[in-house]
Amino acid sequence: MITVPPAAEKALKILEAGGFDAYIVGGYVRDLLLGFESADIDITTGATPDEVKELFSSCRIVETGIRHGTVTVILDGTSFEITTFRGDGSYADNRHPDSITFKSSLDEDLSRRDFTVNAICLDVKGKVIDKFGGEEDLEKKLIRAIGDPEQRFREDSLRILRAIRFASVYGFSIESGTDRAIHKLAVLIHNLSKERVFSELTRILAGENIEDILLEYYDVFNIFLPEIDGMYGFNQRNFHHKYDLWTHTSHVVSSVKPETALRMAALFHDCAKVDTFSIDEQGVGHFYSHAPFGAKKAREALSRLRAPSAVIEKVSFLVKVHDSPIEEKKAIVKKKLNKYGEENLRALIELQRADTLSLADEYRARLSHFDVLERIINEIISENECFSLKELAVNGDDIIALGFSGPDVGKRLAFLLNAVIDGKEKNDRESLLGYLDFYEEN
Repeated sequence: MITVPPAAEKALKILEAGGFDAYIVGGYVRDLLLGFESADIDITTGATPDEVKELFSSCRIVETGIRHGTVTVILDGTSFEITTFRGDGSYADNRHPDSITFKSSLDEDLSRRDFTVNAICLDVKGKVIDKFGGEEDLEKKLIRAIGDPEQRFREDSLRILRAIRFASVYGFSIESGTDRAIHKLAVLIHNLSKERVFSELTRILAGENIEDILLEYYDVFNIFLPEIDGMYGFNQRNFHHKYDLWTHTSHVVSSVKPETALRMAALFHDCAKVDTFSIDEQGVGHFYSHAPFGAKKAREALSRLRAPSAVIEKVSFLVKVHDSPIEEKKAIVKKKLNKYGEENLRALIELQRADTLSLADEYRARLSHFDVLERIINEIISENECFSLKELAVNGDDIIALGFSGPDVGKRLAFLLNAVIDGKEKNDRESLLGYLDFYEEN
């Protein structure tokens, strides 16, 4: 038996006291059996929405999903989505049922759900109820559609990305029949909203199994990311690389932290190599200007998917500068900190490290370079060394007090900042104001 949370137990007892079967179902049960914590508890019941509202009339109720049989109830500070046993009609848009009918049994309700691992239930006593072998599939680390997988995906094409997401996040494989249906029906992803696709993509990319997923489901990603077209199996014809272009990309994605912008940047960092490919007289492949072209493609892709502007800006920046070298000199690192900011510079170094890690083996010696850069950054930050105007010992008011105005103020501040960064003058107010005597107009 499994211990049911007190508020959930109370909700189930209220439904049962009203004469209705009720069970916890879906992601909460799945994650609980996998040993993960989950805050979202969904309940399925024989009570209709009106009956649910009547039974929980003393609670706060939200009716946002009522047309699909769902009522949100806030009980003892906990939110529950309580959904009536139901069956779905046809799915003309491959996403939402044209109609729903309320059913009388749990079996009928569970049979229309997506995957076996999401159709496991708990009763009020904590007994597991598993009609479709979901527990066994959890043990096998397997994602398997309930019933005919093609029918499940035609009903709701979001299930294609959800299957891939579960496989990526949990490190599961996808059952062969379900897998074949995914590849066959991937084009149905076009029926999904761009925002929904982006949301699923970010969660897929964050998974621990992302490298295998990118390699196995390239054709699926290619459906909604034409920017990666041609990368799979592409021979880079360059001694720096031991992998084809898509395999290299998959390695890089899996080697950076599972942070949205960073993994997106890894995904797109070489996406323009196919477009910029050339071969020299020795038969060596080159990709001149692939970074700025890749930044443009990344921006187009993420804009189309309606990604947040902050993500678009960070990804396009990282792709644009991903192959820009950074010298192991404090003054150079300070200038990069000033230009990019600490967060972006650290992200760039991590991306460059992952990129190098995925090159030919002889280039692994370069990895120590990134350790040095990180040590320099840590030293600059810990010692509060000056690398931007906000740390400079003089400000605009000091320059204005000397009789300067407009652009002349900014030019002199930049001159003094560069002097401090280059070690030509210490970051002291009087010293810096005196150093202005060396300023020359360009």
